[in-house]
Amino acid sequence: MPVKIRLQRHGKKGKPFYWVVAADSRSKRDGRYLEKIGTYNPNTNPATIDLSVDKAVVWLQNGAQPTDTARNILSYKGAMLKNHLAGGVKKGALTQEQADAKFAAWLEEKAGKVSGKVDGLAKAQADAKAKALEAEKAVNEARIAANTPAVEDSEDAATDNGSDSEE
Repeated sequence: MPVKIRLQRHGKKGKPFYWVVAADSRSKRDGRYLEKIGTYNPNTNPATIDLSVDKAVVWLQNGAQPTDTARNILSYKGAMLKNHLAGGVKKGALTQEQADAKFAAWLEEKAGKVSGKVDGLAKAQADAKAKALEAEKAVNEARIAANTPAVEDSEDAATDNGSDSEE
């Protein structure tokens, strides 16, 4: 049976949410699947990916072929690297401890990159908010400055009209 690791769409219109599943390639996109491996939510920034790396590696070792997007997701979370390292262990190129150390180092580096992106996005959002607040303050000050002379002019006009009527 040809098995694919692919995305199964859920969520409402315009707000997609995907399950990462191992499914028979002949089944429908949102149809029957063999095992749910994880989830992918592209609506958040950065996208939220919850993936069982060990389940994905088992399916990859059993011959499952990921689709292009699923391959990108598996690569992003390190399942493709772990599968590659497991192949090296099986061939005797490196020991299991070396493979685990390489994978742990890669995970730390990846976590640093992701946290850096999250921090950068938070900083950009805070800067945009501060800039919008400054622009709003400038508009309000300009509005107050424009309205203040008009109020004084109307008071002067009322005083002049009042003095004419008293005479």
